[in-house]
Amino acid sequence: MSDRSLRGMRLGAQSMETESGVEPAPRQRVEYRCEDGEQVFVTFSAEAEIPPVWVSKTGKEAILVDGERPVDNSEKAVRTHWDMLLERRTIPELEQILEDRLNILRERRGERRSA
Repeated sequence: MSDRSLRGMRLGAQSMETESGVEPAPRQRVEYRCEDGEQVFVTFSAEAEIPPVWVSKTGKEAILVDGERPVDNSEKAVRTHWDMLLERRTIPELEQILEDRLNILRERRGERRSA
């Protein structure tokens, strides 16, 4: 058991490798600015695609300095349950289904009253 234990060393906390000869990946520092003038600096890989908008730590939207203003894409309108229903059924079909269901409910209520 004592053969396998390492004394005087915290396992996982420290590496025995040195950093000599290690070259970090090329990076670039990008500046963003919020509407109120707050500057946000973000470091990216030199090969990374730089996003035109970044959210700062304070939660404000910052825009890339010397970059193009992002185009506001008008998103597709959210479809409601009613919209999806109208894609499958016509109004007369829906009225018929409603009438059928109401008749079933009326019959059940009539049976319960007499029972």
